Amino acid sequence: MASPLKGWTYRRFSIIATRVFFFLILFQIPLFRIQCRSGMCTTPIQVTASQLVVNQVFPQPIVKSLLYPGAILSSMYANFTFPSWDNLFHMYSLTEAKNASAVVDLQRLEVLAGSYFAVAGALFGLINPGRMSMFGTLLVVWGLVKEGILGKPATTDPEKAVYVYPTMVIALICVLCSMKSDVKKASRTSKAQPIAKPLKSSVKSKLK
Repeated sequence: MASPLKGWTYRRFSIIATRVFFFLILFQIPLFRIQCRSGMCTTPIQVTASQLVVNQVFPQPIVKSLLYPGAILSSMYANFTFPSWDNLFHMYSLTEAKNASAVVDLQRLEVLAGSYFAVAGALFGLINPGRMSMFGTLLVVWGLVKEGILGKPATTDPEKAVYVYPTMVIALICVLCSMKSDVKKASRTSKAQPIAKPLKSSVKSKLK
């Protein structure tokens, strides 16, 4: 039986890992480099935003709300200025994303779907950490491996070749650590289920 102190430390570590993954996603820390509808995307939010703009699934203010925290960090790092809200789509080259070929996304469905799950998992993970972040991150990794190692689709331009940043390892560690707490809790709950015992009256009636 695990001690209460060890369980508390483990839960605390899981919460920290979930929040680190949230900040990696929300503030658009580069995890990879891959071609997308808006040009070259380096974060799951950029991949997701390009699709949301093209398909017009959500209103533009919601898409800008996803992009703005990362835009602030990038602008402050570059020249200590705040980005313009109205000029945000131009900053991410999303104004012409609708005119880009859909073949770019169709060839990278794993990265596209994984980015959706990673962004959603990072947002909902603050409330209830679950499997969505891990599933999305693993999908992204598989898509990057398929293109980078297997060469599908083939890329001849070095500037458009897939690239994985070391921060992807941090993201993987975070989602795995946040998942372990959920799995351990589920296994503990299943083991704690009481075993049904026959009533004494029914046992006596069978003996008669």
